[in-house]
Amino acid sequence: MAALEEQSCNKIFGGLQKVFTHQSDEVKTKMTFGIYLPPQAEDEKCPVLYYLSGLTCTEQNAITKAGMQRVAAQLGIIVIAPDTSPRGCNIEGEDDSYDFGSGAGFYLDATTDKWKTNYRMYSYITKELPALVNANFPTQPDRTGIFGHSMGGHGALVCALKNPGLYRSVSAFAPICNPINCPWGDKAFSGYLGSDRQTWKEYDACELVKSYSGPPMEILIDQGKKDNFYADKQLLPENFVNSCTEAKMPVVFRLQEGYDHSYYFIAAFMEDHLRHHAKFLKA
Repeated sequence: MAALEEQSCNKIFGGLQKVFTHQSDEVKTKMTFGIYLPPQAEDEKCPVLYYLSGLTCTEQNAITKAGMQRVAAQLGIIVIAPDTSPRGCNIEGEDDSYDFGSGAGFYLDATTDKWKTNYRMYSYITKELPALVNANFPTQPDRTGIFGHSMGGHGALVCALKNPGLYRSVSAFAPICNPINCPWGDKAFSGYLGSDRQTWKEYDACELVKSYSGPPMEILIDQGKKDNFYADKQLLPENFVNSCTEAKMPVVFRLQEGYDHSYYFIAAFMEDHLRHHAKFLKA
């Protein structure tokens, strides 16, 4: 297992916000993640919650802007915030656009020749990173949750729906709910997965929820009503709500008046999401 290299450590709300790098076997390059260790982690094992960020983000967005440490400290939950893609892979075009390549891994395992060696964020998030975290920190591996924002909300929903029982809880802020039917998804999936649109359904929450057969989950989704990407039909949360209704999957969808797609929106509802997860992680 790869060695962890500590990059920073800051005390906040009695706990420690740290950043580590490590060499990844899945994506074949160095990866970075943030971890918040609440004060309880000094003496006992704690539940762990993974936060997946959106397009253009690194681990820094979540740990500096989301405002999760105060409530995570109260609840005794470890929060992991990984980077959003491999970086520095020297793949032609990896840095050409904000919505594909670097900072835009889309939490899938690429299958096209150009991207399949490095762009394996789905396996990194669901397998390699948890194994590394559980081996090095005082976690309760059977008490794991996942949430995220935008592309990361898509990732959280997909990871939870594809792995029944792996996560006790799931939520999302303004997730890309139906990528096979939006411009972001069309661009990313074409590049990473190729032209066979049937294979795209493996990473579309609207499709995955229809065949989900695991333990019941109560999914929480918050969406800002003034979000320009919501207006531009990039997110399509109503499609996911409809799919959940058909599949009898419990979902709470809250359309928040006046809020946009930014971290101001995330910070406003972060406490709600952490307490949502705590209901299941601490039960």
